[in-house]
Amino acid sequence: MTTHLTTQRASQATPHPTERSATASAPAGVGKLTDPAPDRTTDQDPEAVIAEARAGIDALDAEIVRLVRERMALSERVQRTRMANGGRRINLARENAVLRRWRGELGEPGTTLAMTLLELCRGRV
Repeated sequence: MTTHLTTQRASQATPHPTERSATASAPAGVGKLTDPAPDRTTDQDPEAVIAEARAGIDALDAEIVRLVRERMALSERVQRTRMANGGRRINLARENAVLRRWRGELGEPGTTLAMTLLELCRGRV
């Protein structure tokens, strides 16, 4: 990974803010968001490289769907518990914290993605 520097002197070098590592908050087994996939394009046929990459994308998509469903179930549990104890179904402060976290990790598209997740997870409680 190439690190952009915000200063010219190496003794004061700090990573550029856009190159934050997600491993500190990522679940076990999840790599850094900034780590690129291994580049094997020089040794293989382009069609094989594309097919391999697409298979990886499809596997990731299946895992993402599984994780979203798991998130939906956990969110429903939170909502039911909160409502059973006199609370509201939606906690706007929590949702705003989620939006900020996703925006911090992925920029504005992260906000859009988080809004979609929150909508999916509000459920039918």
